[in-house]
Amino acid sequence: QVRLVESGGGSVRFGGSLSLVCTASESIYRFEKMAWYRQSPGNRRELVASITRGDIVDYGESVKGRFTISKDIIKSRILLQMNSLKVEDTALYVCNADDWRAGVHFWGQGTQVTVSP
Repeated sequence: QVRLVESGGGSVRFGGSLSLVCTASESIYRFEKMAWYRQSPGNRRELVASITRGDIVDYGESVKGRFTISKDIIKSRILLQMNSLKVEDTALYVCNADDWRAGVHFWGQGTQVTVSP
């Protein structure tokens, strides 16, 4: 079973920054795409950022220009640098990895980000 473990969440004030890390128990080369999603109480899960095996990146409209996704293949990690944080960024941030050939999708348990005004 592949395990995804998130870290780096915490509490910051408006305008602050955080760096999130998702560490996989397997080489991330196995996955066609990895991504960060977020969900808060009363809201649907939304895509924050994704990155493919070929390093194509995609961002949710609300975080473009503020967040950056990257990967560290040697350490089996993907990272999310979050700058200029807003109160509406408050959510549980969850890591996702897709193995399309095997038809399997993996999820971490998330790390909480809280932004105060």
